[in-house]
Amino acid sequence: MPWFVWLLAAGVLGVAEFFTLTLVFGLLAGAALVAAVVAGVGIGLLGQLVALAAAAAAGLVIVRPIALRQMAQQPMTREGSDALIGKRAEVMQEVTATRGLIKLSGEEWSARTLDESLVIPVGALVDVMEIEGATAIVYPRELLP
Repeated sequence: MPWFVWLLAAGVLGVAEFFTLTLVFGLLAGAALVAAVVAGVGIGLLGQLVALAAAAAAGLVIVRPIALRQMAQQPMTREGSDALIGKRAEVMQEVTATRGLIKLSGEEWSARTLDESLVIPVGALVDVMEIEGATAIVYPRELLP
């Protein structure tokens, strides 16, 4: 019944991973599953320990760095209001540091300038620099480098 002990260890390590989210305990749980399979086939304790060590080393040295690198990357697509950052818009009502109106992606948005000293006239093209709530923070297109 050594395979049952390895399954129990895998379960405990899986629960530990659930609470820590470090990817270490999860990979060790996978290694314990490999040892359970080896034990189920009938290989002795030494073979089980070698299988555990090999699977744990492969997981921690190869799989974990790749997974962490993938999780650290920003998503390729932006969603919601974040997708509007960097878009071009047209001024519908003069935009100042406190108020204004632009046409952005076919919709009218309240807007204000990024630089508080600027006043952007009607008809000017602007770039959306940020979105704060329902207000677009814009900068005139002709002043960009």
